[in-house]
Amino acid sequence: MQRIAESELIINNRGAVYHLNVRPEELAHTIITVGDPDRVKEVSKYFDKIEHTLQHREFITHTGFIGNKRISVVSTGIGPDNIDIVVNELDALVNIDFESRTIKQQLTSLKIIRLGTSGALQADIPVDGFVVSTHGLGVDNLLHFYRLENNSEEKQLIQAFVKHTQVQDSLAYPYISGAGSQLLKHFVEGYHHGITITCPGFYGPQGRVLRLGLSNPSFVDRLTQFQFGQHRITNFEMETSAIYGLGKMMGHQCLSISAIVANRVKKEFSKDGGLAVENLIKKSLGIISNI
Repeated sequence: MQRIAESELIINNRGAVYHLNVRPEELAHTIITVGDPDRVKEVSKYFDKIEHTLQHREFITHTGFIGNKRISVVSTGIGPDNIDIVVNELDALVNIDFESRTIKQQLTSLKIIRLGTSGALQADIPVDGFVVSTHGLGVDNLLHFYRLENNSEEKQLIQAFVKHTQVQDSLAYPYISGAGSQLLKHFVEGYHHGITITCPGFYGPQGRVLRLGLSNPSFVDRLTQFQFGQHRITNFEMETSAIYGLGKMMGHQCLSISAIVANRVKKEFSKDGGLAVENLIKKSLGIISNI
């Protein structure tokens, strides 16, 4: 088995992976990711017991128990570039032997569940509602650096998306990856389902205009109008497609769940986004702790 060099997988002096500052024994196999470092404690306050609290830069990890269920909650920061760090290091913690620096023969599949915020792209999805992403569709570059393979339906969906949105001349070629089916089936009642667009920014990439003009001014309207069979685009944010794509290639079960804090069609914003996130955490933890 080929040894992974020190420059490729950085392990610090306490035997922890570099960015997350987590050792293999400090990570649960069910992981909740949140973008905001301050949100970690808003999840772990529901733990019956906390074993580990760790931090390096914007990456905070709390590992503990709800009943007999061991769970880690990890802050990722914002954007696909941070997700590249987090998902690769989470995988390394369970699937690479840190002593020999080789890939383990017996691989572990993690459950990775994102709890975050998002903007709705359909008028019938209310502010403060919850969306579960059946797919993550990325308009960033991240997954083009890896060997992501799509099935025939996914390829057809992307082709239809490119034609409808006319993004081929102004953006990186889109990519798509689906949710983990073993997780998705548990989050049905009280959740909207649909395709989530992952953008590499908050302003221009999500169609917001302050002082700068847009290269594709009709992009948001075209997202709202897109339909492919039973699939429609429900929302957009900045992490889901990266989590889904990397997770799929590594063999992990991934799911992204969003509290809707804005409806871009109706031009509405939540009067209490913090409460919407709190409700999402409570509702979703009740399910996560039992799967």
